[in-house]
Amino acid sequence: MMPLTSTRRHFFGKAAAGIGIPALASLLQADSGGLAGLPHFPAKAKRVIYLHQSGGPSQLDLFDYKPGLNKSHGIELPASVRNGQRITGMTSGQASFPVTKSIFNFSQHGKSGTWLSELLPHTAKIVDDIAIVKTVNTEAINHDPAITFIQTGSQQPGRPSFGAWLSYGLGSENQNLPAFVVLIAQSSAVNTDQPLFSRLWGNGFLPSKYQGVNFRASGDPVLYLSDPPGIDREARRRMLDGIGKLNHLNGETYGDPEIETRIAQYEMAFRMQTSVPDLMDLSKEPQSTFDLYGPEARKPGSYAAHCLQARRLAERGVRFIQIYKRGWDQHNDLPRDLALQCQSVDQPSAALIQDLKQRGLLDDTLVIWGGEFGRTVYCQGKLMNGNYGRDHHPRCFSMWMAGGGIKPGLSMGETDDFSYNIVADPVHVHDIQATVLRCLGIDHKRLTYKFQGRDFRLTDVAGNLVPALMA
Repeated sequence: MMPLTSTRRHFFGKAAAGIGIPALASLLQADSGGLAGLPHFPAKAKRVIYLHQSGGPSQLDLFDYKPGLNKSHGIELPASVRNGQRITGMTSGQASFPVTKSIFNFSQHGKSGTWLSELLPHTAKIVDDIAIVKTVNTEAINHDPAITFIQTGSQQPGRPSFGAWLSYGLGSENQNLPAFVVLIAQSSAVNTDQPLFSRLWGNGFLPSKYQGVNFRASGDPVLYLSDPPGIDREARRRMLDGIGKLNHLNGETYGDPEIETRIAQYEMAFRMQTSVPDLMDLSKEPQSTFDLYGPEARKPGSYAAHCLQARRLAERGVRFIQIYKRGWDQHNDLPRDLALQCQSVDQPSAALIQDLKQRGLLDDTLVIWGGEFGRTVYCQGKLMNGNYGRDHHPRCFSMWMAGGGIKPGLSMGETDDFSYNIVADPVHVHDIQATVLRCLGIDHKRLTYKFQGRDFRLTDVAGNLVPALMA
């Protein structure tokens, strides 16, 4: 009838005529492997857990130790350091840009001797298992374009998210759970933080079956998953069979790939009625696990509980697990709010690495920790004794990675004395994306999707591997 009508859609039509749901399940099973020919290379990692710290953690107060700032504290940031680089509208009107040292102490840890802030005592225990990159950089200077860029490879909305690309390319390892799951933890800071939009885990122009599924902290983890009153599982099955036949007929008529997506989503929802309650039930976890993840591990919706859930999702073969932790945008009251954020994040993040490692999962699970940009060395607003704020800084910031394909115990990159510019080993956001894909066995230049006449990819027309990061 039309070029869109492929062999698969003919199969759906035949299924509607009598082959039925078992054939559909078989087709969905065959679809689960992603694109033919992927992975391109032997993969070190099978899945990703991305711990995104929304708002931009201060690298100067956590990872990028600058003892020389003790002598420069309070002086005007040298023009030769800023070098005319743009700044945000929030500080552009300031008459002064005073250099601000960190109020927190740093010390060396692990066999690697890596410098870390006193705010990260638990991360200090796993420092030889992670690689810290201190020279990540981006073009975006405000939150929305920056977080959109690091999650989708473009500052403009509308592109597929990282997890959607992996779902599309590699498919799922578990037929009873989505390939891409999102968990959101609210801020622990006092000041309000930036919003998060569902397009950050959206499918963009990919078919919608590749979008992330946001698991809620209260009520049903996924809306409308439970049967309504008066509907039992057998009735639900009969209803889905009937809807499936109607959708097959529409698929034959219109050749719309979103009809196939709808069929797959109905079937996934039916299977998730059993798999999700088991996943979310932590009652069988031993007390030692809760002790490992910290005092908030039993609190639904907390970052600690989400990190524990991430391990359980990884065990079940979920391809991409995204945790968003809000609250890192410290324009003012940084010492107070940064300490509160670290108190809620440090132990669970380290526990996740320890938990994966002791279960043999870290070898093929790649964990990423970091925000969309860093913070400025100069104070936003008035510099006071014991209190200060920092503005957005895209020129250099710190992230850490661990697990499948990543070299452990590494502290990579060098910034200038003000953590303002990169001196050695710059790592662009697209380089991070390219390297993560390579650890998953994917050539970032070959994972593409044709849309409006152009082949798109996560790294756009950029991105280089970072061999020093890879084991």
